Amino acid sequence: MTSNAMLALDHLVYAVRDLDEGIERIGAVLGVRPASGGRHPAWGTRNALLALGPRSYLEVVAPDPAAAAHGPHPFGVDDPRTPFLSTWAVATEDIGRATGDASRAGVDLGAIQSGSRRRDDGVLLAWRLTDPTTPRHDGLVPFLIEWGSTPHPAATAPGGCRLRSLEGQHPDAERLGSMLQRAGVDLHLRAGPAPALVATIESPRGLVELR
Repeated sequence: MTSNAMLALDHLVYAVRDLDEGIERIGAVLGVRPASGGRHPAWGTRNALLALGPRSYLEVVAPDPAAAAHGPHPFGVDDPRTPFLSTWAVATEDIGRATGDASRAGVDLGAIQSGSRRRDDGVLLAWRLTDPTTPRHDGLVPFLIEWGSTPHPAATAPGGCRLRSLEGQHPDAERLGSMLQRAGVDLHLRAGPAPALVATIESPRGLVELR
């Protein structure tokens, strides 16, 4: 994947330990309350969504207390740093090709998997994505997602917010930035003492920094 075919941001993942508390927290900070999305039976998680643009959104994700006993969850929801922006996703129309391009550029995004969740209204959403269970470079390297014929979740998520910018912080920002460029991912990186994602969101509360 070359820099003239950059992958577009699909969504940000905000990991929390309790979904209801996460919804309240984001609603208070941004002035828009995320709406319940549904459950991921295969992963033991559930989520709530808030649109950040026509085809981008914020996903608040947490362990599902109603799920059967589950091992480590994806998306950083077991991380002691919660609540925090744990990772992000970029969209592709051909996940096999995009994953292969990244691999040839020296970036391993993991195996392609199938994912699904059922909305509260009973509609089943299905997609394909690269491995979400292993955060790569503390979530700064995104996973890929291909929605196929499934309607994009941003279309039905609450609006009122827009993503103004997303940047990463990392002790070795130059090396990581070069790796992301080779994988077709455009993320502004600056040096920082610890890895972090920082999103600036235009909201009814004004410009809000979420990290």
